[in-house]
Amino acid sequence: LGFALLLDACGAFCEAMRLLVMSATMDSMAVSDLMGSAPVIQSQGKSYDVRTVYHRMPGRKSQPVSIETRCAAAVRTALKETRGDILVFLRGVGEIRRLQALIEDSNLPDLDVMPLFGNLAREDQAKVFLPAGPGRRKLILSTSIAETSVTIDGIGVVIDSGLMRQPRFSTRTGMTRLETVRVSRAAADQRRGRAGRTGPGVCYRLWPEHEHAALVPFTPPEMKNVDLSGLVLELAAWGVSDPGDLSWMDPPDPGQIDTARDPLMTLGGLDRRGRITAHGK
Repeated sequence: LGFALLLDACGAFCEAMRLLVMSATMDSMAVSDLMGSAPVIQSQGKSYDVRTVYHRMPGRKSQPVSIETRCAAAVRTALKETRGDILVFLRGVGEIRRLQALIEDSNLPDLDVMPLFGNLAREDQAKVFLPAGPGRRKLILSTSIAETSVTIDGIGVVIDSGLMRQPRFSTRTGMTRLETVRVSRAAADQRRGRAGRTGPGVCYRLWPEHEHAALVPFTPPEMKNVDLSGLVLELAAWGVSDPGDLSWMDPPDPGQIDTARDPLMTLGGLDRRGRITAHGK
């Protein structure tokens, strides 16, 4: 949405504006085409080798082992086999808190356990970026927030649960809920790369190697799975009633737009022509 509005602003209000789009993971040629064949500048950057270990915890199907228990076992293995700070990817805050309790109850020596998620207090987030004390290691328990948005110096080990939470919109209830899904191969590779930002590293994946090829190639765009009422209201405030008037990386589905528009009209946020009302603003 932000990109679509920026492109519209460049064309309508400020043709002299220079727009630079930066990402390590997006389809750069598709972005270039959307921007009118904008030039593409590539920088390889610097990365280090990351050894991948498919770490399976023995157990029976009749007695499934919780993801927190499996992560705790992988942490103990990593502490014995590796050096450097450890970053664990979990699906949500509940799993982070349960694993944190498991680790702290184990009384592992010289280890600082730190959670990291979007709603964590700013001062607690800042602690994650401080270096560990002499002779100590950091164990960072994170949601997907640490995949691409931050680089934490000192991370030499990644433990990937292979799970993430994605928003899914239900047309039956009209609500968006979080659903646990397997990570995509692209997300798994992005997580793995966190271990090789400042030196050679190790990535422990908590699934069998033969299952890796079965993962979906890319994480579906959030645009396809969420309630679009907020997007429709933002567009109306921008002065656009038809999303097709804008340029999109992933165009919103017309059916989802209609589903989002109806309750906004019922609530008085939009008039019958789809224009924003004072109440909508």
